[in-house]
Amino acid sequence: MSGQEDPERYLALSYAVPAAQPGLTALLALDGTLGQILRTTREPMVGQMRLTWWHEALSALDHTAPPAQPVLQALATEVVSRGVSGAALAGMIDGWEVLLDPDPLTRTTLEAYAAHRGGTLFAQAGVLLGAGPRDPLLQAGAGWALADLARHVRDAEAAALPRMLSQHELDAAFGLRWSRPARALGALALTARMDLAMLQDGGPPSTSPRRVARLAWHRISGR
Repeated sequence: MSGQEDPERYLALSYAVPAAQPGLTALLALDGTLGQILRTTREPMVGQMRLTWWHEALSALDHTAPPAQPVLQALATEVVSRGVSGAALAGMIDGWEVLLDPDPLTRTTLEAYAAHRGGTLFAQAGVLLGAGPRDPLLQAGAGWALADLARHVRDAEAAALPRMLSQHELDAAFGLRWSRPARALGALALTARMDLAMLQDGGPPSTSPRRVARLAWHRISGR
């Protein structure tokens, strides 16, 4: 889902400095593309082959021009050129690969998924944005990825563990004050946190004035 289709994501992206906004958009487009592979692939082997192609293509951005693929071209122009390694971005693949396993997800596999998908994404976006050393990027990214998974798991029992783990990571991430350059990522994580609250106890819906005000406060305060 693009920022324009999701008003809260669009708001979060606007918190980044203008020069970094296209790169952050490209990183989120990469995550969306990898997620689409999982949603549209029924055979794990086929999914593995498609993810392997992306792993190789991302790693190649460090030393070759991208192929005629819009996401890769945007990453090359707006992300890799600004100091983010394509090989580092390829680490996100390890997270998505966890979901190809037909066995039930355990705490260990969920933590691996979250660290590789969300932790890698937020850490590399932090390089792009100039985040500070104390910004809780790994915790926020892991919580963001787990919250997204919990929202899309149809079975309530299966969603309980990623939801619990996500809450733990996101609560920890907002125990610290975020630096100003990283607050776009903080807003993405905060949106995920509010989505969890909405699922659990009927918190305010997306784009409600209360949620928008909370995001605005994060932009001002870093909390």
